[in-house]
Amino acid sequence: MNLYLCIILTVFVGIYIVNLTASLLNISSAKIDLPKEFKGLYNPQKYLKSQNYLKDNAYFKIVQSSVLNFLIIWLILIGGFNYIDLFVRNFNMGVITTGLLFIAIIFFGSQIFNMPFLIYDTFFIEEKYGFNRTTVKTFIFDLLKGWVLSIILGSIIFSGIIWFFIKTGALAWFWCWVGVTIFEVFILFVAPVLIMPMFNKFLPLEDGELKVAIEKYSKQQNFKIKGIFKMDGSKRSTKSNAFFTGFGRYRRIVLFDTLIEKHTVDELVSILAHEIGHYKKKHILQQLIIGIITNGIMFFIMSFFIKNVELFAAFKMQHVSVYAGLLFFGFLYTPINVILSIFLNHLSRKNEYQADLYSVKTFNKPEAFISALKKLSIDNLSNLTPHPLKVFLDYSHPPVLKRIEAISHMRI
Repeated sequence: MNLYLCIILTVFVGIYIVNLTASLLNISSAKIDLPKEFKGLYNPQKYLKSQNYLKDNAYFKIVQSSVLNFLIIWLILIGGFNYIDLFVRNFNMGVITTGLLFIAIIFFGSQIFNMPFLIYDTFFIEEKYGFNRTTVKTFIFDLLKGWVLSIILGSIIFSGIIWFFIKTGALAWFWCWVGVTIFEVFILFVAPVLIMPMFNKFLPLEDGELKVAIEKYSKQQNFKIKGIFKMDGSKRSTKSNAFFTGFGRYRRIVLFDTLIEKHTVDELVSILAHEIGHYKKKHILQQLIIGIITNGIMFFIMSFFIKNVELFAAFKMQHVSVYAGLLFFGFLYTPINVILSIFLNHLSRKNEYQADLYSVKTFNKPEAFISALKKLSIDNLSNLTPHPLKVFLDYSHPPVLKRIEAISHMRI
């Protein structure tokens, strides 16, 4: 049996079993008794609702991942990718165009596969628990706009990578790294003004107590902003959030309208203080640098496998090509990607604690921040007692009880 096929199948099955175990343990870790930190805030019926929401989501994702893994393994074993490759080669187009068509068929195939799951998640699970506000029209337009963006941006990146590997020889991995880095940094700058407004409206926050409080705090922290905006998050969901985007003088603070509706001024400023803390602690720059470095490592490793005959044989391919090699390397890179994801989640959780500390120390209203965290957890039906394995594998934020405990210790 082909060594690469053995590795890929073993990895797929192994990761599936680990994730399944984590999901089942996470379901079983749901506590019947309401944690003391939430008593008086969380009524028993709503707390039970949050546990049912956790279970419905977990079982849904188990089914989705089970079907997806079965489909991928089936496609590999029957040589499905080879059939797609032979089909696109019949058009006798150039290598880049052929590669784009090859990836397009796989992309839209995956979109069609995911469509029933996306519909069920949006209009059944999220609807059942009172979160969904997405209309059918919004749902369809979101899909279409997402596809257009994926086609445009994906075509640019994919075409560039193929061209570099065809034309620049042994240093192709380096030029791909440089090109992708420049493109990603460019997108970071243009996304807030060109891409994000395609999906949501961003209106300047109206004058009032909240705007004054935010501007006062930002000035105290020497945090210059382009503007404070309110986003129509309620267009799709009742869930709430806050974030800031952009770099330098293009920084923008963004508040979901649902967040503003449910929180006091002090709570909102403490949330924004947390977000500003990420910037002040250079967490965003840190993530950008780590992303650039890991991309370079990935492209370097990829250069050894992009035209590996044995790897192509694992997928029953009759022809070796750069475009298919990019896809197949993704399968081979999966275990490294999983390990990297676990590391980045660990780092992210650490950064969240630091941003919490920054909010508490600079705004000096820990009770407001704790109250905000509790309200966010209740309103979003968050799992208050996730299993440690689930946290280790998937959580980019620490569980809320851990954050409250850490903040409480900060005040001692």
